[in-house]
Amino acid sequence: MPALVLLGAQWGDEGKGKATDLLGGSVDYVVRYQGGNNAGHTVVVGDQKYALHLLPSGILSPGCTPVIGNGVVVDPSVLLSELSGLNERGVDTSKLLLSGNAHIITPYNVTVDKVTERFLGKRKIGTTGRGIGPTYADKINRVGIRVQDLYDESILLQKVEAALDVKNQLLTKLYNRRAIAVDQVVEELLAYAEKLRPYVADTVLVLNQALEDDKVVLFEGGQGTLLDIDHGTYPFVTSSNPTAGGACTGAGVGPTKISRVIGILKAYTTRVGAGPFPTELFDEDGEALRRIGGEVGVTTGRDRRCGWFDAVIARYATRVNGLTDFFLTKLDVLTGWEQIPVCVAYEIDGKRVEELPYSQSDFHHAKPIYENLPGWSEDITKAKTFEDLPKNAQDYVKALEEMSGAPISAIGVGPGRDETIQINSFI
Repeated sequence: MPALVLLGAQWGDEGKGKATDLLGGSVDYVVRYQGGNNAGHTVVVGDQKYALHLLPSGILSPGCTPVIGNGVVVDPSVLLSELSGLNERGVDTSKLLLSGNAHIITPYNVTVDKVTERFLGKRKIGTTGRGIGPTYADKINRVGIRVQDLYDESILLQKVEAALDVKNQLLTKLYNRRAIAVDQVVEELLAYAEKLRPYVADTVLVLNQALEDDKVVLFEGGQGTLLDIDHGTYPFVTSSNPTAGGACTGAGVGPTKISRVIGILKAYTTRVGAGPFPTELFDEDGEALRRIGGEVGVTTGRDRRCGWFDAVIARYATRVNGLTDFFLTKLDVLTGWEQIPVCVAYEIDGKRVEELPYSQSDFHHAKPIYENLPGWSEDITKAKTFEDLPKNAQDYVKALEEMSGAPISAIGVGPGRDETIQINSFI
């Protein structure tokens, strides 16, 4: 009954797609359990690069069943477009399962997201404008539209009317926008029903039966730990729980069935969007990390903010997720630096702080305290074992492992599927 959770241990964009894809050949199911098309995974197979936004990375692994769980919010047009794009490239997508309890991102959710963010001006959160937050808000307010509602027109009509009663007041009276017609929304949503029908399933039942049959199930988080709505750098966070606990609620599997929790760590740190970022660099080093690492958001297209590795964040991720392992990615990007700074603690109001402060104000004022580690100049992209790495690269990995509080069981030394050093098996 091996169930594994794989999630980002920083602010997202750590390389979860590569890690999931590496495991894809060994697992029977890969499950997205939260988020929507505000996430992005890049998977390189041979000379082919695949950018996935809503679909689980396991869709690229033959024999693996990809699942979109109940905790995900789904834009039907994006999902169908992504499926079509993969089909055109010869990828079999017929095994995809979509939870009937997943919530639908409606056209009015996207509209509300965009106008609200513009209205906030300098106080904006930095959302992707894809309707993710408003959809989760509707879910909590119990006026959300679920996938299963597409198959009962009367219920769908009632729910859309209830949602637009309030939203049209907001759009017309506060934002000076035109009201959205109920019939138009219902018609657009119903048009997706038959196209989605082949994929819709009771995924909670499917996954629990799979675990009872000793199948291997991998739960894939969409964003990083520090973007978690409860445990991240609030309010500059996503609207769901990418931390390990979210896998249970977002897929309907009990915590006693989780056997391994794997955190993905980039060998440095990046962040997209607004919010505090203690190790952020505004100099040539930051620009070099962005250029060499190709640090542009897969989904957003925005340049990622870049900084040195933050061990305080890594320790926090270990604690709140109960991490059993780390997968360290993009070690190759650091090749060429004579010295590599690592943030080991913060200075806040003149005091040294070694754990993530719970106070938002303190974190905003945190200044990184660095230790410099010796760098390396040798090309590491062909390394197949840990011993193939230059000594300074080995020492860097060992130092990060000691600071972070969990063993590093795999290391990414390049973007390709085969450019990974496996130290310990995850299964």
